[in-house]
Amino acid sequence: MPYVMVQIPKTPASSAPRSVPTSADVARLAGVSRATVSYVLNNSSAVRISEPTRRRVHEAARELGYVPHAAARSLRAGHSRTVLMPAPGFPVGPLYSRFIGELQWALGRLDYTVVQYGTAGPQGDDAARAWAELRPVAVLVPGSGLGPQGVEILKRSGARAVVTLGPEPVDGAHALLMDHEAVGHRAGRHLYDRGRRRIGVVLPAEPGLEVFSAPRLEGVRRAVRGTDATVTELHLAYEEHSAARLAARWRSLGLDAVFAYNDEYAMLLMRALQDEGVAVPAETAVIGADDLMLGRLLRPRLSTVHLELPSGRELAALVDRAVHDPGARPERHEVLGATVVHRESS
Repeated sequence: MPYVMVQIPKTPASSAPRSVPTSADVARLAGVSRATVSYVLNNSSAVRISEPTRRRVHEAARELGYVPHAAARSLRAGHSRTVLMPAPGFPVGPLYSRFIGELQWALGRLDYTVVQYGTAGPQGDDAARAWAELRPVAVLVPGSGLGPQGVEILKRSGARAVVTLGPEPVDGAHALLMDHEAVGHRAGRHLYDRGRRRIGVVLPAEPGLEVFSAPRLEGVRRAVRGTDATVTELHLAYEEHSAARLAARWRSLGLDAVFAYNDEYAMLLMRALQDEGVAVPAETAVIGADDLMLGRLLRPRLSTVHLELPSGRELAALVDRAVHDPGARPERHEVLGATVVHRESS
């Protein structure tokens, strides 16, 4: 049986794995001690270090490509600097995205590392166990998917702060309470005061939004309770075909106004109504929520409920307080202000 010789090319020397730079390498290049490197790169205020020395350390770290080891840093501090933010289990709009962006920036300024956790996978207490495996120092949970047992799981794993953003508080957690019923109440009262008596309320078909749409619907009902006005539920998916189907049967519904859940659904529905020949606001008044810039550019300009969310700096400060004082009594804040902005569509 013949043999075949295969020549294996030598690996070029340049492809050999490079050694990982250490704090000792940074110290040698900057001409300082390893302790000084640690103080500078960890933004420690325990020791006063001159600005020129700080610059030398940062320049040496950049030149070598050195970054601190998060796990080692956590061991020294006794806790991590990671703030875990599970992604919400519902579609997010521009308003929420801006809020999260500001929050991440504010936490970064306080030397926390923000990690977002995907929504696919375990739910409830099982989700809390999965988050706990990452040993975050704080967890910010949007919506209402966390219970008291999940809070306890996170705290036993070392989380010093658990903050929920939703309509109801959770035992053991700090809470930013968002009263979405007030949003619907403001919209419903506005439409009633404008002389509208047959009011439709959009309920998005997309899963996860019912935690907001249900209280907004109840807010509209509460606004007109005891009056001659009626409230009709309107199920609408965020797609043109769904809006067109609803608009096609609009006149048969006999409605003279609609609170369309938010500005995005309001713009979608208003365009479909206009395509169907329904005059806005002459035949049907339309109001949304969120006060998006695009709504001001429409014709007619979109009336809306302006929502006042907490600033990212305020929430970051709450997280920082809780991290430094984990035994403090949980704080609860009403954070969702709602004010009607009247424009031409209503």
